[in-house]
Amino acid sequence: MAASSSSLAYVVILLALTLSPFITTCLSSKVYVVYLGSKRSDDPVAEDHRILSSVHGGSLEEAKAAHVYSYRHSFRGFAARLSEDQASQILEMPGVVSVFPNTKRILHTTHSWEFMGLAGDETAEVVGYSTRSQVNVVVGFIDTGIWPEAPSFNDDGMPPVPAKWKGICQEGESFNLSSCNRKVIGARYYLSGYAAEEDTTSSKISFKSPRDSSGHGSHTASTAVGRYVPNMNYKGLAAGGARGGAPMARIAVYKTCWDSGCYDADLLSAFDDAIKDGVDILSLSLGPDSPQGDYFNDAISIGSYHAATRGILVVASAGNEGRPSSVTNLAPWMITVAASSTDREIKSDIMLANGANFSGASLTVLEMTSFANIVSASEVFAGYFTPYQSSFCLESSLNRTKARGKVLVCQHSGSSSESKLEKSVVVKDAGGVGMILIDDADKDVAVPFVIPSAIVGRTTGDKILSYLNHTRKPMSRILPAKTVWGSQPAPRIAAFSSKGPNYITPEILKPDVAAPGLNILAAWSPAVSQMQFNILSGTSMSCPHITGVAALIKSVHPTWSPSAVKSATMTTATMLDKKRKFITIDPNGRRGNAFDFGSGFVNPTRALNPGLVYDAAPDDYRDFLCAIGYDEKSLHLITRDNRTCTKTLGTASELNYPSITIPYLKERFSVTRTVTNVGKPRITYEAMISHPRGIEVTVVPKRLRFASYGEKINFTVSFKVMAPSKEYTFGFLAWRNGKVLVASPLVVRVASSDLGRVW
Repeated sequence: MAASSSSLAYVVILLALTLSPFITTCLSSKVYVVYLGSKRSDDPVAEDHRILSSVHGGSLEEAKAAHVYSYRHSFRGFAARLSEDQASQILEMPGVVSVFPNTKRILHTTHSWEFMGLAGDETAEVVGYSTRSQVNVVVGFIDTGIWPEAPSFNDDGMPPVPAKWKGICQEGESFNLSSCNRKVIGARYYLSGYAAEEDTTSSKISFKSPRDSSGHGSHTASTAVGRYVPNMNYKGLAAGGARGGAPMARIAVYKTCWDSGCYDADLLSAFDDAIKDGVDILSLSLGPDSPQGDYFNDAISIGSYHAATRGILVVASAGNEGRPSSVTNLAPWMITVAASSTDREIKSDIMLANGANFSGASLTVLEMTSFANIVSASEVFAGYFTPYQSSFCLESSLNRTKARGKVLVCQHSGSSSESKLEKSVVVKDAGGVGMILIDDADKDVAVPFVIPSAIVGRTTGDKILSYLNHTRKPMSRILPAKTVWGSQPAPRIAAFSSKGPNYITPEILKPDVAAPGLNILAAWSPAVSQMQFNILSGTSMSCPHITGVAALIKSVHPTWSPSAVKSATMTTATMLDKKRKFITIDPNGRRGNAFDFGSGFVNPTRALNPGLVYDAAPDDYRDFLCAIGYDEKSLHLITRDNRTCTKTLGTASELNYPSITIPYLKERFSVTRTVTNVGKPRITYEAMISHPRGIEVTVVPKRLRFASYGEKINFTVSFKVMAPSKEYTFGFLAWRNGKVLVASPLVVRVASSDLGRVW
């Protein structure tokens, strides 16, 4: 027995010594994405293994063990576990465009479509247009999956799946072939990139399948293209009939996002499959943190580039950071969406014992049946916490004896709805019966608090605090949340919506357009709180609104390119609210500009008849990449053609984009744009100009006379400095014929010695 134990110990030691180099490599490695551009290969997996074996001492076995994904349908590349040194070695190999870490991306509604001017029923028709071809439009959602049994995804009355569809219904946990139908026609899931970075044994992963365990994916899909649901509501709030923008369009699901986020390796695999499957539009309510990295070191930029060059429009959210230059998803070949309000709010009334009444955002239907003492959380600090710290209602910061039975006034900073919800948990655990949360930024974002609560802005918060400080026994009562209609001004750009300018290429205006993203009601996953519907806020919610508009446009104009659809959405948007005043920005109500909302707030019906479009082909994006400094070697790998950089575009500002941004203007500069007539065959448009402050703008010619449908005409826009300013200034150029208005933002900053480039 002793001899046996000794032999076993020897084997264990020998095995450990033998494997130690391999163990060390694994422990010091992480997953990287290796992007190989548009290269074609007869056996891509074998090629990936050969590349990997070259950095694993020639070991094919170790290469296979390190391999995670091969991207082989729409572009080439792979994901693998590598050390930093191995990643550097591969980057130097011929044919490699980029190597970057498997970065995690973050996930960035009844009345909204009616607010935008579409009928709120199942007819899916727009007066004057036939949108019956929606059934031929396939919209792909790269998100958290779908709950296929939700009423928004039923296939009653839908015709057979289009013959062009090449996708699959991937089976998995609680998801089988019958989970797909004539509405949800395809579903896949991707876990390898996530599993390589996260401890899946202790994480909250549910449903290793396309089934949605978080609700986010179901929410975005139903917002964009959900079927009509006659009585959608959240605990009785915001009740009414609900539909997506294109309720008869098809859905394809690509589940890449799990408990903590979405990893690049999985995202690229989803893009690769979606392009092959035959989607018409891809919707991504997710993105990188700002500042975003280089276009071809970013999975979403890479995937959307290859989608766009194959005729697929990619719609993406702008991000929820709310600061200048925080917008992400910056590539010109995708459309990037900011978030706005509608004219519906969900609020709770706050009653003070002195007769004053206020209201604040809330999704809480719980009620205080009587008045209770109200106190600032700073006065109930506990332990080692200071009054300032306890004012933010941090965990364990509240004295239970002092907080019990009271309404607490807490402070909040940041924009996380989860942290706001957590504060109500902290107050409840301390014995509080209600909470008033003072939030300078997102005062209108409704949150499902665990006790009667409401969010107010600084002005209202100061009035409540003044009442506390000047009253011997202040008392308050918070009523259940209710739906408030007709709130004004509307739309407003939400405080959390990320803003321009474009961090990578300031010559391309981002965001592109705005859509509803504040307190949006849509389908949900019953796996979360046993709810069928939920109300969420974020650019995650505004993105699918533009996806739905794009699906409508494709149903009316099936042959239009992605850039034509994008142009139609942008040039028909408005910078005015429903009262015909300039759109304002939360939380302080300042007048908005193109860095807040791009071209403006979307108008779905006008987008179906834009009159003119600014079109762009794959070659135009190649010229754009040349203009921003990509060398020909890299471009050959990305595009797999032998063209040289002809400098067709002198600067990125000259890309045929539906907006014009000149970030480094010195004295004067001109750009040429091309518009294509998609309206009446014989028609004339006249230029209208709103000059950016201190800039003289001229357009030649001033009239565009078209003789046929599809005719293209060039025009030149010239900018001249008249009164220099260090700040960006804003105006617009519009082509007008009667009621048809084709508008483009003009954004200009005069160059100075500290701004870098000078033209």
